[in-house]
Amino acid sequence: MWLRTSCEFAFEIKIPTPFILMLRPRSGSLQWIAGEEYRLRPSIPVYEFTDSYGNLCQRLTAPPGRFSIYTAAHVMTADQLDQAPGAPFIDIEYLPDGVLSYLLPSRYCESDRFGDMAASITAGQLLGYDQVRAIESWLRSTISYIPGSSDLAVSAVEVNLRQSGVCRDLSHLGIALCRSLSIPARLVVGYLYGLEPMDLHAWFEAYVGGRWYTFDATQTELRGGYVAIGYGRDAADVAIYNQFGPAVMPVSTDIQVQLVDEDYV
Repeated sequence: MWLRTSCEFAFEIKIPTPFILMLRPRSGSLQWIAGEEYRLRPSIPVYEFTDSYGNLCQRLTAPPGRFSIYTAAHVMTADQLDQAPGAPFIDIEYLPDGVLSYLLPSRYCESDRFGDMAASITAGQLLGYDQVRAIESWLRSTISYIPGSSDLAVSAVEVNLRQSGVCRDLSHLGIALCRSLSIPARLVVGYLYGLEPMDLHAWFEAYVGGRWYTFDATQTELRGGYVAIGYGRDAADVAIYNQFGPAVMPVSTDIQVQLVDEDYV
């Protein structure tokens, strides 16, 4: 399917404020970026770099006054996501080097705390994809998904204690459970067509059967319409923006994902 994604943030800046942004999706095996817009008001110099996870990041210093960031993209993405029941667990010695960091505990995914719990949730499942699917199902039935209930990232341990959270929180717990079973897992942030209420979205991927597969406990079933912006170990790696100095929050935010006819792309 062809989608048009857009987001706009507006800030009131009091002093020159450095930002690192992560707002440009990149083409990959599951999505193709056919066109983009990127506007800053006022227009200021921007430096772009690629971080250690392959994400496209932008550095800038916002001047005092009203400052807005607008990005949009035309994206071809999958109508349906691949699923692979029975896809096997990959022994650690055969994992690609670039996947190994997604086995370790991280700031928001304390996988070393969930070994017994993960083993209980996945008991009787084939090692690999079926274990992750059992974790996803457990999250969906056990942890309440409450959009907008939290602005701050919380860890997997905290989510498990609260038994509720936003999409990012459920993903953190899913990642921690996977890693405790030596299954590489990573956080993804981006867009989802048809998400209600519309906002930026987070889900997780697990590496089984020799590739990454998508899992999303906030949705009743896997479907197409996902557009990835950033990948990382957890929310610390995939912030849409990091701002330095006195705290600045957006005074307005507008997120849109629309289905478009490919003839108009």
